[in-house]
Parts: sequence; C-alpha cells; structure tokens
Amino acid sequence: MSTQEHEAPSQKDPVMIVSDSTCSLSPELARHYGVQLVPTYITFGGRTYRDGIDLDATQFYALLRSSAQLPTTAQPTVADFTKVYTELWEQVRTLPGAAIVSVHPSSKMTKTVDAAQAASRELPEIPVHVIDTGTISMGLGMVAIAAARAAAAGQDAATVVRLTEDVARRVRVVFTVETMEYLRKGGRIGAATALLGMLLNIKPVLYLGDGQVQPLEKPRTRKKAIAVMLDWVAAQVASSQALHAAVLHCDAADDAQALTQEIVTRFLGVDLVMTAEAGPTIGTHGGPGTIGVVFYTEESGKPGNA
Repeated sequence: MSTQEHEAPSQKDPVMIVSDSTCSLSPELARHYGVQLVPTYITFGGRTYRDGIDLDATQFYALLRSSAQLPTTAQPTVADFTKVYTELWEQVRTLPGAAIVSVHPSSKMTKTVDAAQAASRELPEIPVHVIDTGTISMGLGMVAIAAARAAAAGQDAATVVRLTEDVARRVRVVFTVETMEYLRKGGRIGAATALLGMLLNIKPVLYLGDGQVQPLEKPRTRKKAIAVMLDWVAAQVASSQALHAAVLHCDAADDAQALTQEIVTRFLGVDLVMTAEAGPTIGTHGGPGTIGVVFYTEESGKPGNA
C-alpha cells in the first residue's frame, strides 16, 4: 500500500501512537498517519532548537555545513512526554480500550526510552506502552508507521504492541557517508583514520546491528557503496517476500531519488513507503551526503546480521 492510498486514522481510534523526531518522519507525514511527534533538542553554539518546530531539515543542514563544531542533541524531557501523554489521553480516555503506544530509538544510542518510561510512571492512570525499537532514524519511522496502521485498522493495544515489536525486530538500516569528516568530528573515528579514508576516497558502509551502528564494508567509491547496500538488502530478502522499504538521506535528495528507482527496479513487489530526510541522529555524525536504505520483509526471513 502506498502512502497516498493510506487514509489518515480516525480521530476516534482509541490507540494513540507517539514517537519522537528522531524517526525522520516529516510533521506532515506524521499527521497523515496519526503519529504524535515529541521533538528532540539540537544546540548549535549557545542556541537550542526543537527539532521540526524551531528548526527544519533544510535549516539544520545549512547550519551543519557552516559550523566548525558539531551540534549537540538531547532527548525530550520527562515533562515533554507527560504533557503529550496527558493531552492525548484527554482525547480518547472515554473510548473503550483507550491506550497510548510510544515507540522510540535504540536505548543503546539514546536515553529517550528512559524519559518516556519515567513519564509513564508519573501517570499511572494512563495506559502507556513504551517500546524500545532497537533502531534509529527511518527505521524508527517505519516502525511508527506500522504501529499507526495497526491502530487505524482498529487493533487493540495489546495487538498493536505485538505487531509493533515484531516489525521492530525485523527492520534493517544500512547507509553510507559521503565524507568521513563528520564521523571524525563526532569522535567516532580518529583523525588519522579519517585523513586516510579521505585520501583513499573511502565511502564506508554502515549498518545497525544489536541496536548500534556497525561497520559493513569500506568501498572506495560512492557507486560501489550503493551497490554494497543493495546487495546487502538482497542477501536478506527471499524472492517470495514482500519488501517494505524506504530511502533515507541527509541533504542528498537527487541521490535518494536515484536509489529509490534502483530499489523499485531491482525488487519486485516492493512497498516503497517514502524517501525521507534523516534527522539529527544520523545527520550530525554522518553529515550531508549520507544516504541509506531501511527495510523489512512481510515475513521473518533471514536474521539480517552482516
């Protein structure tokens, strides 16, 4: 089913879906699916912005390109979550089976899940189910969409949670960076390694494994890096499996569109949910030019480890 074919959820759906702005869903798309986004915080110099509210993706990447230092990011506060949960509960509290399902990035990369859980403990009268998806960026976005689709289809909270956790276990994220400079700035690699990588024109391919970013291969051209990503996807997808896929990018819309076309051509029956611009989680450390593929299959298939 395409994004355009999916109807926005009814205002009377009793199960409400919450995520945060690291999921790479635009505010418009989040509203379309009925996902309430809680913004993360981004600080450039002495100024702090709310992601997606005070600072959109275009502004973020403009600042990132011009800044000598990387910005810092911070998860939403407990108070941010209690406010959202309380407001949503007021909308559905009288409906049978009313509940909130709150889906967030890997707890190995951010403390967002901790903040959401703390907020839920402060509101014992509200049934809030907090899910650590173990993924990031558009991986989280696809999990949030799956949760929203289940809620819009009238599934009860327990079923929404079960389906959401199942998709979270199956979703995969693989990406490549245009330059190693932002990985160096963020302390992910040493300066000497970054210099060597740039001199050799290495375009590392990374994937998300066990809730953390892991190295896959170190091809020397972007073309080869994209081929490595597509081969990695193909190795984990049986020919008979329906593939749900999305392309993420960091200020690289043209490359993202080209990669989208390659996926449509190569994989039959693909449900390409969207092409999305990755937020600060990947953007800060990957830098402009980062591009990747997020996917999961209709059935469990292969485990997805490199």
